[in-house]
Amino acid sequence: MSRVRKRGGFRILFVITALLAGFAAFLLWQRYNGFAETRLTGIEAGETLVVEQGDSFPVVLRKLRKIGVSQGHALEWQALARQLGAAGKIQVGEYALAPSSTPRALLVAMRDGKVISYRFTIVEGWNIRELRAALARSATLQKESETLDDAALMTSLGHAGQHPEGRFLPETYQYNRGDSDLDVLKRAHAAMVKALDAAWEKRATDVPVKSKEDALTLASIVEKETGIASERAQIAGVFSRRLKLGMLLQTDPTVIYGMGSAYNGNIRRQDLQTDTPYNTYTRAGLPPTPIAMPGVDALNAATNPAAGVALYFVAVGDGSGRHLFASTLQQHNANVSAYVQRYRRQQAQ
Repeated sequence: MSRVRKRGGFRILFVITALLAGFAAFLLWQRYNGFAETRLTGIEAGETLVVEQGDSFPVVLRKLRKIGVSQGHALEWQALARQLGAAGKIQVGEYALAPSSTPRALLVAMRDGKVISYRFTIVEGWNIRELRAALARSATLQKESETLDDAALMTSLGHAGQHPEGRFLPETYQYNRGDSDLDVLKRAHAAMVKALDAAWEKRATDVPVKSKEDALTLASIVEKETGIASERAQIAGVFSRRLKLGMLLQTDPTVIYGMGSAYNGNIRRQDLQTDTPYNTYTRAGLPPTPIAMPGVDALNAATNPAAGVALYFVAVGDGSGRHLFASTLQQHNANVSAYVQRYRRQQAQ
């Protein structure tokens, strides 16, 4: 009888122990799930976490603690990382730490490499000096080109001996923290090669430029002469007809480019008469290099100029950026006279 009682007591004790263990496991599971789905605490809006090459999971967790994330035991973070397949697979980069995020969401983002992306825009018409100055101002790009002159820069990009002007396509480029200015420039250079090849492939049969290099130079002049998309082909047409006839291009932007840092915002008659390799008032044909970064529309205009008879153009001067086109010097002089009168009236107001 006593043995039966003892066996019954063991069974009851086993059941109670099992129930307690199960209840404890349930509580731990509830806590674990609560940890995984609880919003991150101790961080401010805009906070980020940078995972660097070679960072182990404990190192990443210490960085989170340093930022202010206090919730969860290290074992809970490690268990969650193993469950999500993130252990040993966290990718390098910068991650957003929004207060609304959770440990689960953060680990998934780091596992999948959902890093913060930044943007850098090359503006149509920028010259190489303006482009390099903008890169230097970027707070998130690593600076690898600051100590390089233009020649060394092109060598670093794999294009030794190439003049840098006009070689980078105006566009918006996305990059991640850890990328350098050279990374952006490599992509922009490759994009320009592709865009120039495409424009040259579709060029008009009677286009006066004889090479892609000349097309790039002409496109850069068109880019600097107008910001009106509908006028680019017209202006390219004027320059193309002048090239065919052997006329001087007589375009102010090339003169300004040749003046370099001496240009103070005004171009004088003396500047137009001072000979430089870029002065298209004193030298026939195209200048020796592009004078700016042309966009895709300017490239297409240079390789497919609009038909017509106009050989001259001058700004309307009404603030619209538009131009008046003329086929004769007499008509052009009348347009210039109208522009000067309009300019003087505006100055007198």
